[in-house]
Amino acid sequence: MTLAPTPQRWFRQPPQRIAFLASPTDIAQKTRQRFIECHGDCAIEQAEVVVCLGGDGFLLEVLHKVAEHGIPVYGLNCGSVGFLLNTISDEDLISRLTRAQSSELHPLRMKATGRDGTLHEGIAFNDVFLFRQTRQAVKIRIEVDQRVRLPELICDGVIVATPAGSTAYNLSAHGPIVPLTANLLPLTPISAFRPRRWRGALLPSSAIVRFTLLEQDKRPCAAVADFLEVRDVVEAVVCEDRSITATILFDPDHGLSERIIAEQFAE
Repeated sequence: MTLAPTPQRWFRQPPQRIAFLASPTDIAQKTRQRFIECHGDCAIEQAEVVVCLGGDGFLLEVLHKVAEHGIPVYGLNCGSVGFLLNTISDEDLISRLTRAQSSELHPLRMKATGRDGTLHEGIAFNDVFLFRQTRQAVKIRIEVDQRVRLPELICDGVIVATPAGSTAYNLSAHGPIVPLTANLLPLTPISAFRPRRWRGALLPSSAIVRFTLLEQDKRPCAAVADFLEVRDVVEAVVCEDRSITATILFDPDHGLSERIIAEQFAE
């Protein structure tokens, strides 16, 4: 994922056509109904903006829905963490939308091959990760741009994250937080056993990463791209897909880039 060099307002005129999407929680549904009574509602395909009411997980679902339509998403936090969302307040929604600044995100694309030879494709705005399916650690060979960088990693799994996703599972696995403008992808092991001292790598966003599962019969592994999970994989290839762009809107001075910087100084 990358961010435009300078955050800028998305709308020149107040938006008229708004689609409201809400998670199943009570607060999200009630907030959606209140907004619809004030501003109306329309289909995603006809909307100038989608207002997402929920948590970070629901926002990811919405990004997958709207990515092909090129419609910006303005999230309001009705969940817990709300890292990718704005706070709910009594301030006029139209005014907030008009002043909102945009961040452009590019997802990762995963191509995972199952043991039966089936190819599965999916995109991830947060991360792609491989994880063991049984009590045994998996063995993974890692290639970057067709060059073997790690012949054998014995671990619970491994993560490739986007910069925005670097504050999620990647951070929990002790991976680095990456600024949006850095054009880097963190590659982070999950509970690495061998090599013991390997703590991961920072790769250019143009990198193509290939994971090959060793001893697949004995050590089965799953591959996950956001909401797509493929079990019993033998290989997974991951790269950034710049043909897809999702736009998230944030209140001024509370953009995603600032949040990622602030997260690095959080207690």
